[in-house]
Parts: sequence; structure tokens; C-alpha cells
Amino acid sequence: MSAPFTMKPLPYADDALSPVINAGTIGFHYGKHHTTYLNNLNNLLANDPLKDKSLAEVVKAVAGKPDKAGVFNNAAQVWNHDFYWDSLRPNGGGKPTGKIADLIKDSFGDYDKFKADFAAACVGQFGSGWAWLCLEGGKLTIRKTPNAETPMTVDGVKPLLTIDVWEHAYYLDWQNRRPDYANAVIDKLLNWEFAEKNLG
Repeated sequence: MSAPFTMKPLPYADDALSPVINAGTIGFHYGKHHTTYLNNLNNLLANDPLKDKSLAEVVKAVAGKPDKAGVFNNAAQVWNHDFYWDSLRPNGGGKPTGKIADLIKDSFGDYDKFKADFAAACVGQFGSGWAWLCLEGGKLTIRKTPNAETPMTVDGVKPLLTIDVWEHAYYLDWQNRRPDYANAVIDKLLNWEFAEKNLG
């Protein structure tokens, strides 16, 4: 019997995000950490009817249920990582154009304020977690979540982009310099086309 969930292929080569995120980090992060979450999830759901649901449906079904914490942590981490890889692209980052640029101006005043606030969310997330750019009520908002938590479980909140601030996301390349990692991702890797698509 095949496993219900499979690894989503990376949308670029292992070395495509270098020098911000090098191939060695991708090898550990995607190849080890992300894969382990997926394998754990498949093992946990081997005899569970949830295995027939989509990944997003699994995450939403078990969110906030203490008896399903293991399923949530692994399912949400798979979903978050899939979303993170799509949030990045080679030669990305910088000021966007189009609808997302208008929303940044309306929601933050200007791009520089957005960048400062997004970087601050990355740096200010204590311990492991995520920083998110979201759409809420027609405005862009920035959220941070600990561990495997994700805004995709919150009604009325639509994630557009995320930056992973677990140490395994950046430590091989940046050591303890999380602010430098966050700013480099914002400046050089954010996938604004993905964010625009997520606006719907």
C-alpha cells in the first residue's frame, strides 16, 4: 500500500537559492527535516480515516485537539514547508509590482515599512517558528507563529508568503544571525508571483 502523502518536489534545484540558502542547507532542511515530518505523518495516519483527506484538511481537522497533537505537528510542518519552498524563488525579493504592491502601500504605508515589520516578525519569534504575510479583511497583515502553528487554520486569514525561522532553516548559512537571514530572504528570494496567486 502506498503512503497517503508524498514529498512535493522542490520548485528549483538545491543550489538555486545560493548564496542566501545554500545546497547544504536545502539537503538537510528539505531532504532530512521536511522528509521526517512527512514520514512521521504517514506512520501516524496509517490506520486513520484522515489519510484519505487532503493535507490541508488534515491540518484543519486536528488543529487544537490535544489528542491529535502529533498528527497536527507533523501535518502542519509538511504544509508549512511546502508553502515555504513556494514562497521563495531564485532572483526574487525586492519591491513587488501589481496588486500586491498596492496592498502593501495601503496596509503598511510603503514597502520599507512592510520590510521592517516582516523582518521584525522573523527576528521577534522566540524560539522556533514562522513569520507570515497574510490577507485579512482586504488588508495585508503580518503574523508570527510558534513551532508548527499556521495561520491557515484561522478563519478569515489567507497566508500569502512565509519565512521559516526554525534554526535548521538558516544555521548552516547564517549561524546565529537570524536578522541577516531574514533580510536576505526578503531582499533576494521572496516569490511575489506566488503571493499574487494566493490573493485569489
